[in-house]
Amino acid sequence: MKYSLVFILFLVVCITGEVMAVPSVADDVLDSIVRQFSIDEVEVTARRREEPVIPVQKLEGARLAGLSTQSVADAARYFSGVQIKDYGGVGGMKTIDVRSMGTNHLGVFYDGIEIGNAQNGTVDLGKFSMDNIEELALYNGQKSEIFQPAKDYGSAGTLYIKTRRPRFTDGKNYNLSITMKAGTFGLANPSILYEQKLTDNIHLSASGEYTYAHGRYHFRYRKVLPSGAVAWDTTAVRQNGDVQAGRAEVGLFGYLPEGKWHIKGYYYQSEKGIPGAIVNNVWTNSQRQWDRNAFVQGNYTQRVTKGYDVQVNAKYSNDRMRYLNPDTTLMYIDNTFTQQEIYLSMAHRLAVVGVKGLVPHHDVNWDVSLSADWQWNYLDGNLANFVYPERNTVLAAAATQLYWKYLKAQASVLGTFIFDKIHQPTLATPTAYKQKPQFTPAVFVSYQPILREELFLRAYYKRIFRMPTFNDLYYTDVGNISLLPEYTTQYDGGVQYDKCWQEGACRAVSVKVDGYFNQVKNKIVAIPKGNGQYRWQMMNLGYVEIRGCDVNASTTLDLTHDVLLTIAAAYTYQKAQDLTDPNEMTYGGQIAYIPWHSGSATVNLLWCGLSVNYAFIYVGERYHNSANIPANHEQPWYTHDMSISYDMLIRQKSKADSRKSDCSPRLHFAIEINNMLNQQYDVILNYPMPGINGKGIVRLTI
Repeated sequence: MKYSLVFILFLVVCITGEVMAVPSVADDVLDSIVRQFSIDEVEVTARRREEPVIPVQKLEGARLAGLSTQSVADAARYFSGVQIKDYGGVGGMKTIDVRSMGTNHLGVFYDGIEIGNAQNGTVDLGKFSMDNIEELALYNGQKSEIFQPAKDYGSAGTLYIKTRRPRFTDGKNYNLSITMKAGTFGLANPSILYEQKLTDNIHLSASGEYTYAHGRYHFRYRKVLPSGAVAWDTTAVRQNGDVQAGRAEVGLFGYLPEGKWHIKGYYYQSEKGIPGAIVNNVWTNSQRQWDRNAFVQGNYTQRVTKGYDVQVNAKYSNDRMRYLNPDTTLMYIDNTFTQQEIYLSMAHRLAVVGVKGLVPHHDVNWDVSLSADWQWNYLDGNLANFVYPERNTVLAAAATQLYWKYLKAQASVLGTFIFDKIHQPTLATPTAYKQKPQFTPAVFVSYQPILREELFLRAYYKRIFRMPTFNDLYYTDVGNISLLPEYTTQYDGGVQYDKCWQEGACRAVSVKVDGYFNQVKNKIVAIPKGNGQYRWQMMNLGYVEIRGCDVNASTTLDLTHDVLLTIAAAYTYQKAQDLTDPNEMTYGGQIAYIPWHSGSATVNLLWCGLSVNYAFIYVGERYHNSANIPANHEQPWYTHDMSISYDMLIRQKSKADSRKSDCSPRLHFAIEINNMLNQQYDVILNYPMPGINGKGIVRLTI
């Protein structure tokens, strides 16, 4: 190696005119160079790119942009293993359930920090529009990295919502995007995004949108009795599904030589009607709901010294919800709840062995991490005999990861410490809930049999629990402070194969297959209490076993030099059995709303500025109750969606800009048609979904 270096330096010296003119000087210079650079051989190495131990399902780029979606929940339908609970309409509540473990077992993270709801534990994904989202990522188990807050270890599955970060082409200091969406149900949805480069290392982002829809749509409702007779078959208009909502976000993003930081403020406010279930020949409802969600959050990540990194997260949120039922023939209800949350987290990572670690090594990377979180929650409500609960949660996680040739492994243990307090004890709830400390482990392993082939075998085990929510414990005349946590145990084994080619028509192929077995113990359910229709009690009565298989496949084809075709498909099989009580008719039955078979397929065709997208969703037969009898059977449903979009330049670049990146203003046009075959279906019994509907989009980008 030293002779090659001398030869290269000799050529550099020889091409300088002064040295060539004086040979004796050149000889002296060469002797000096030889003396200075006669060193031992040096081997240049780098840390191997860290692939996730457990792969992630992602929607990003052209595939995400091409889906006909209005909210995050609409996009999440295309992940395998996901079931959506959709109550219909633009403003209808939408939650997701991953691998049948329950909505409360899914952690939803917005720009790296969890969206909390201590009141009922669920996150309405229908509130989050896709206007400013650049990536959705779904992890089973937990996120496949150890440098993260303790919160990230605390769920059976996690959904990460990543908003757009400012990016500037050469010569630009700002970006501006103005979008207008309009469609059926009276939808009007203007939005704006502005990004400014304040300095080379500090960027500003501000966005806002307004959504209005009257929410009325025609539907056909047909009820068939177990005997086969038709009880009714009618066409009606869905009422009281209107929504008005506004969202505003402001973010600052900073970049440091060995780190980065960001601060984000978020505000959302809405008023919407709740159409309700169609039962007892009642076709309209008058219930309404007002929501206000606001938070400020920040993240700071820094390389402190060689092999040691630190991360700090903080958040304050203030959420208010008002629910009104003015119908006195049922029960007049006007409830208002306000919840506050303070969250602080610090995580440390130490690279013990590896190129960037304390001990250099070329084949082994070994990291350890320690993180600690503190979270405070308080709930205020106008209920009679309300106890005003307060909760302090301390989380501590220790984790390690090892990358060694063909083997990648991660292990972690999470300690959870809960301290509840009530401010106004009552006869029904004289003391606060007491929870013993919990320690829950997880182990993830990935093995690559052939180093040069992207074939991976993987497996993981994780045990986790979810705490009873404030509603479970303290809701007036419903809560039960004797509840136990709801535990889940997950086992997973799978295989993944990825292949990319630089040449040829087929550019990439990816196949992922996972089999899993989950157990949910001490499942929290509501059961009737006494004879009153509105009197319920929360109890630990459930035990569920879930066996399933997820399959994901995708390929990218370069049909010509200008046409790119991407095809992706997902399939899920699940057998989710209620094994609570052998004496009940529900024993061994498929749990409510979980189909045995479900899947999706997407096709994206790109040609110059034209994009054509097709999407298919299928949900197989299922039951709306764990008693799998004909009266509870639900027919399969499926939808076909299509969108066409075109991007065009408003003006060509000037000669002065010819050496810069393309920064000319652009116009984006799109037309979306959903449920093209006008299928009439319910996701949730008695909540009819819209038939064929559409939307038009115009976006100006400067």
